[in-house]
Amino acid sequence: MLYELKNLAKVNAIFEDWHETLIYSCLQNVMGHIYVTDLENPKSAFAFVGCFCFYAGEPDRELVESKPDGFIIMVPQNEDWAKLMEECFQNAKRVIRYAIKKDTRFDKEALKRKIKELPTGYELAKIDSDIYDKCLKNPVTVDFVSSFENKEQYLKMGKGMVILKAGEIVAGASSYTRYNEGIEIEVDTVEEERRKHLATIACSALILSCLEEGLYPSWDAQNMNSVRLAEKLGYEFDYEYVAYEVVSDARTQ
Repeated sequence: MLYELKNLAKVNAIFEDWHETLIYSCLQNVMGHIYVTDLENPKSAFAFVGCFCFYAGEPDRELVESKPDGFIIMVPQNEDWAKLMEECFQNAKRVIRYAIKKDTRFDKEALKRKIKELPTGYELAKIDSDIYDKCLKNPVTVDFVSSFENKEQYLKMGKGMVILKAGEIVAGASSYTRYNEGIEIEVDTVEEERRKHLATIACSALILSCLEEGLYPSWDAQNMNSVRLAEKLGYEFDYEYVAYEVVSDARTQ
């Protein structure tokens, strides 16, 4: 049976060497959840926040098969977990993602110069109550805020910058998640406004805002375009890792 773990100290060792801020969000009880099959002496667990599940410890079929409903990105701690995911979800899409180093020392002046490249007719704005509502209306921007339980939680813990054109969001960068020491960045641009450096500008503004508050703006890349954008902002590539995109709850019988 699946249980949500409240005594999070019991799984610290299981996730100890996994330096992923989304896991920190769960272990620090900032947002997200930790699930186990043994509340007293868990030997395996998964951390769930946003649409990500991170599986650690001893591979456990029940944990894998008990994934949350809907679209989930399942991340295995090792190859044994990966094999189990492939067995349980044969239609899962195996993808490569790209971890970015988490000790970046940013060139603040360079980031400020990037912000000055905002084209005429566009406006840079912080995600406030009204813009939060706008984010929910567009599938391109909904993930800027959707990992938070509600507007109140986002406005209390989240941070985001968007670029507006004629009052509509055309690009932005925001906290996909929050942990004690910082945020995990989510960035996107509507298709017809791409190749105008808008994502670079929004990210530069968000990074500077984080640094002003002593928060670290962490970055994880879905593809090489995201890696290149990160490097443009001063980040460094770290390593590749495997994940599984599961779009159906159909399990292997």
